Amino acid sequence: MADFGGWLMPIEYPGAGVLAEHTAVRERVGLFDVSHLGKASVTGEGALDFLNEMFTNDLYRIVDSKAQYTLLCNPDGGVVDDLIVYRNSDSDFFLIPNASNTSEVVRVLKENAPPAIQIENLHESFAVLALQGPHAVDVIKSFGVNPTMDYMAFSYVSISGCDVILCRTGYTGEQGYEIVPRWEDAEKVWDSLVLAMKPFTGLVCGLGARDTLRTEMGYPLHGHELSLEISPVQASAGWAIGWKKNSFRGSDVLKAQREEGRVRSLRALKSNDRGIPRAGMAIKDESGNEIGIVTSGTFSPSLKVGIALALIEPNFEIGDDVIIDVRGRESSATITSIPFMPSHVR
Repeated sequence: MADFGGWLMPIEYPGAGVLAEHTAVRERVGLFDVSHLGKASVTGEGALDFLNEMFTNDLYRIVDSKAQYTLLCNPDGGVVDDLIVYRNSDSDFFLIPNASNTSEVVRVLKENAPPAIQIENLHESFAVLALQGPHAVDVIKSFGVNPTMDYMAFSYVSISGCDVILCRTGYTGEQGYEIVPRWEDAEKVWDSLVLAMKPFTGLVCGLGARDTLRTEMGYPLHGHELSLEISPVQASAGWAIGWKKNSFRGSDVLKAQREEGRVRSLRALKSNDRGIPRAGMAIKDESGNEIGIVTSGTFSPSLKVGIALALIEPNFEIGDDVIIDVRGRESSATITSIPFMPSHVR
């Protein structure tokens, strides 16, 4: 167990471990308790236009019963948080921010909201469970629930007599669902899902597997690939920005960064030796000049090599070799494309 965003979280569960949990998700099915993730609601007339001015992505791109990945930036283009927005209607939205940033997201929204809009912190009113892997669809089907829905769509269903939000999303790169029950129903829903996974030899999974899975997919983690000092442009998250919108919080700075194209940007690295990159390690060119820094690094259970996400100077491209300073030892790595593994989310 370890502290994560103020919550005590499992790194791995007894009897399996990170490698086995990772493999279960890639090949079968795994279940994560990610109830540390924040929950909040934004309701009232004008909520759609208000959130569209606050968040980077364009909420007009989605319809009711769809979710969207987006970012809340500060006026300087730094990322306060990245989050998922569930659109119930143009006046009713449900937000899932990151654990440690929930209070700040709610504060910023309240500070800027017009009087007609209500914002409520629901962090401990709902749990979040993530069911991920090729057999996730079969587990959901076993509850008599129709699991067929588009990626990033959600619906309100019942699991073991408990009302939940079921959304086709996740953080692993595999087909899966995030399940949002009321806090008081969370244990019952969790136990039911654990039992329903048994025919598929599914495993419960901790933060260790979550990190190796998301790193293989190149998914950002706030505080690593995104932060108040690392903008979406630097993090190669421009796809989550509605560039055609007139304005949004931080838009002037982000548009200028995009046009200049001279900032360090996110790249994927694959080790050429036994070195395992870790966050904070320096990256150098073959002449020894420092050209970047590792933001996330791990051993890839799927590829059996060290992999990393890193911020690197813009004049380096896919196929270039670089040197990672692994605790004083030079380790060779090659810039490669993101993701490291094929995506199966759709």
